[in-house]
Amino acid sequence: SKPFQVLPLVEGGGMEYFGLTERELAVMCASHNGTDEHVKVISGIQQKLGVSAADLLCGTHTPGDPATAERMFLNGEENSPLRHNCSGKHSGMLAQALLYGDPTANYIDPQHPVQQRILRTFSEMTGVPVGEVILGTDGCSAPVFAVPLRAAAYAFARLADPSALPEPRRSALMRIFAALTAHPDMVAGPHTFDTELMTAGRGEILTKGGAEGYQAIALLPGARKKFAGGLGITLKISDGDL
Repeated sequence: SKPFQVLPLVEGGGMEYFGLTERELAVMCASHNGTDEHVKVISGIQQKLGVSAADLLCGTHTPGDPATAERMFLNGEENSPLRHNCSGKHSGMLAQALLYGDPTANYIDPQHPVQQRILRTFSEMTGVPVGEVILGTDGCSAPVFAVPLRAAAYAFARLADPSALPEPRRSALMRIFAALTAHPDMVAGPHTFDTELMTAGRGEILTKGGAEGYQAIALLPGARKKFAGGLGITLKISDGDL
């Protein structure tokens, strides 16, 4: 859901308002592995917003990058919410609150204006009415959505080819696709499926894994000349394994 959770920020002019870079946009859509480079980029976002790690409500967990986790353990380094795989997403939610004049406190509450705006946007992208989107709580404490696989694939197809959508949504989706595929190291991390596939795809393939064995892929129109429109693919492992 992360490319669509950041969409209200991008189409609302948040990139320009805060002076955010495409690399920073990529990490706001990421399930990153908590490397030092990820922390550096997210810290840069927070400096531009005037917030800190203390404002994040995602909690902490061991970094997903094994080398980083081992180094931190051996050196006794203190962990931080910045290393949480959703810290970029949460920073983006704080940016949305600041952009639209919403309170930054408890921005993960499903009734918070940020989450209500995201829910409407997600509904529009998937074609599933707001009342039919099943809400849950993600491992990072933010709201998460359940929709049919076909609806999620439809949203990713539109992410790949938003040509039928009006502005500013069309340009915002194109910008998100370009940012993720240009900076795949920000989206996941070293030796991960998402980063490796997007690196090999050279800007034509966007892929984003999710919790509970979920994988979504968006292919640009005409990629490898095998199809005309944008293609969205979603997969779900039935036993919920990662």
